[in-house]
Amino acid sequence: MKAEIITIGDELLIGQVVDTNSAWMAQRLNEAGISLHQVTSVHDDRQHILRALDEAFSRVDIVLTTGGLGPTKDDITKHVLCEYFHTTLIEDPIVREHILTLYKERPDVLNRLTATQWLVPASATILTNRVGSAPIMVLPLSNSEASTKLLISMPGVPYEMQVAMTEQVIPFLESKVESLRSKARGQVIHRTILLAGIPESTLAIRIEAWEDALPKTMHLAYLPKDGTIRLRLSTYGEATAEEMDAQIAALLPLISDYVIALEDKPLEGILGELLKQQNATIATAESCTGGRLAAALNTLPGSSAYYLGSVVAYANEVKEQVLGVEHDTLMQYGAVSEQTVREMAEGVRRLMHTDYAIATSGIAGPDGGTEDKPVGTVWIAWATPEGTVAERYQFGVARLREQITQRAVTTALIRMIQIIR
Repeated sequence: MKAEIITIGDELLIGQVVDTNSAWMAQRLNEAGISLHQVTSVHDDRQHILRALDEAFSRVDIVLTTGGLGPTKDDITKHVLCEYFHTTLIEDPIVREHILTLYKERPDVLNRLTATQWLVPASATILTNRVGSAPIMVLPLSNSEASTKLLISMPGVPYEMQVAMTEQVIPFLESKVESLRSKARGQVIHRTILLAGIPESTLAIRIEAWEDALPKTMHLAYLPKDGTIRLRLSTYGEATAEEMDAQIAALLPLISDYVIALEDKPLEGILGELLKQQNATIATAESCTGGRLAAALNTLPGSSAYYLGSVVAYANEVKEQVLGVEHDTLMQYGAVSEQTVREMAEGVRRLMHTDYAIATSGIAGPDGGTEDKPVGTVWIAWATPEGTVAERYQFGVARLREQITQRAVTTALIRMIQIIR
């Protein structure tokens, strides 16, 4: 079964809001065994929405829309859906009661515009939006029992959409595709391997014979990002899980030196799991990355079990007074040096009483580079119970500041994973 996503809102097309909803929805749909065919963004414009619906239903059975469900005049999605599905708006008493309960402590919100939120298309099945006032609406394209085409309209606020998808939409859709999922074939299946330390072209040459021998029912994709490569093997209802696993088993001996994980997980999650397994702790000392490494490490629930804290030591005075970097080290070698970054890592490990520590110091640009230390130069150190190691990296003078710092964070996490293992 295939689906398409239509995101509705002028803000998406002028760059005021980034469409993060579609990527999140795509992952959930694939997990449910539903293949995403296309994502389309449209203006808050009647004709644009109607045309997008026509085109989507010509290709797929399931269309999911987000946005345009608010109470103001620019939110026209419900009215356009009524036109498209040849129905009218009616008051839904359950939605009305939900909204009254939702805002019982905020009477200022309950006004004549809020009251329009409990108006829904008469032909729609309503799914509960536990965290918002905009209803989740399911509309069949045809009243015929044989028809499988339907539209699901959801709010565009990311948090509301995610709750709606998790609690209502995905269970609803899974019931629709259960007959497909119960068969050995007919599932959308992905197998992803995360690699680091090998260029994409080198990897392709190394596994060329294996790739050429893949059955036509399987498709391989290379997804490079910030020094890592996600190698994804996919089948869209044409191969079994056992057949996919057999191919992965044949591939692994060819790439074992570069494998970080046998699933598509964030590096900070992989590192966190390793630290928890060892009952170990970690801290960070950051200069050029400005706290981004700390943000990555504490982003996951439960990170307090292993991540104790960070010192963002941008100024040399902080490196000296907080982390204990020697004044002579900074004067003789500079802030961006092996000696300084080693002392930063050892200093924060000592300060936080952790098993491991990571330190970064570099020149992220666009200014500040020299002939010996051009923009993109970053030193990273990893302090462990067995000692400290440091490496110099050149992440490219032509990269943007954000790209250099992100590459430094990724590299720091990868190397820490490799060290702990």
